Amino acid sequence: MVFSSLLFLFFFLPIVLISYYISPKNIRLAVLFIASLIFYAFGEPIYIFLMIFSTIIDYTLGILIFKFKNDRFLKIFFLVISITINLSLLSFFKYSNFFITIVNDLFNKNFSLLNIPLPIGISFYTFQTLSYTIDVFRENISPQKNIISFGAYVSLFPQLIAGPIVTYESIERDINNKNRETEALFNDGVCRFIEGLCKKTLLANNIGYLFETLRSNNLNSISTLTSWLCIIAYFFQIYFDFSGYSDMAIGLGKMFGFNFNENFNYPYISKSITEFWRRWHISLGSWFKNYLYIPLGGNRVKHKYFNLFIVWVFTGFWHGANFNFIIWGIYFFILIMIEKMFLLKFLERSKILSRIYSLFFIIIGWVIFVFEDKNSLSLFLSKMFSVNNFIDREFLYYFKNFFIYILICILFSTPLMNNLKLKLPKFISNTFLILCFILSIAFIVNSSFNPFLYFRF
Repeated sequence: MVFSSLLFLFFFLPIVLISYYISPKNIRLAVLFIASLIFYAFGEPIYIFLMIFSTIIDYTLGILIFKFKNDRFLKIFFLVISITINLSLLSFFKYSNFFITIVNDLFNKNFSLLNIPLPIGISFYTFQTLSYTIDVFRENISPQKNIISFGAYVSLFPQLIAGPIVTYESIERDINNKNRETEALFNDGVCRFIEGLCKKTLLANNIGYLFETLRSNNLNSISTLTSWLCIIAYFFQIYFDFSGYSDMAIGLGKMFGFNFNENFNYPYISKSITEFWRRWHISLGSWFKNYLYIPLGGNRVKHKYFNLFIVWVFTGFWHGANFNFIIWGIYFFILIMIEKMFLLKFLERSKILSRIYSLFFIIIGWVIFVFEDKNSLSLFLSKMFSVNNFIDREFLYYFKNFFIYILICILFSTPLMNNLKLKLPKFISNTFLILCFILSIAFIVNSSFNPFLYFRF
């Protein structure tokens, strides 16, 4: 079940909100926990048991780590069990076919692929439960004694299947506060949810349709400008799809009294790749920084670039079980390493050239990201920089028909529209939001193209 569906908007969400707010405050987390399990069951009922298993394991290990906090051996032992179980489950379901393929290729074997369906959101909730036991080990937090409260944290349906990654430390106060819900927070959540829904349905879906249409064509005959139009469409689709989902998740969280951290901060206005990754998928970057980069030594050791390399390999691998994702991670590692070594000081001197530089390499990064087949990847890149067949009728046709969408996407990927909203009277901005909501519903009713890109991760 996706947020931008009639089933969710007019059936599931209203029933959950009503059930939640008519319930006594001391059982609201239980209501939310049950609702989250039902939400997850719409996609993959059998994998509910996997998530419950992870919940019970890390709940128990968190208590044991805290109980034996003065016994360093047992404390480390229980943490190692948590890390091993979590990463083993993630590796089995997400990467088993990848490793089997490597073994078959290297040793000329013919082992059958498992072809196990990937549990939706496993990359997200695994990192959440793992960060919990690590933070208990570090004594940054106290273990949650109520398993229902901990279960609600793990399975919170607003951010369960596509993030943002929420650490227990960031919402511990909300989890334990029975008076967390306020009218102002709820109203803010509704507005934020509608903003995300509009991003998803009005921008991501429509510009995504352009990308899928152009991508489905024969890449051998695609013109240079058509290839650029194609990847620029994806450039905007993935941003508005994922940031729209994050806005909806943050908005839903507020409706239930939870304050999730921001996940996007206008990444396409960045003046460097380093800045881009401070603004894009912030929760993932923070997770790798706090739970991998810093434990490796961070910037404090001579081999800081090796630490950075490890982080970016894992960042790429987290996104998918394919070599293009690893290449994508290494690609950004190289750019960030060069920036840290000498390039940043030059980029800071120019506002225009630095942004052109950033946008160019971000776009090339999305090419690596979206084309999993190496032949398609190399062919598409060659078409982007070909002087032959530079322009064709296909480009002119689609550019003419999608020009307005591209222009709107440019405007809404910068702070300009948000700054304008803040200057307008509340009545006008709310009226505009309501009209956009109605338009979004109309698009949902009439459109069959409504994917969520990050479900696959």
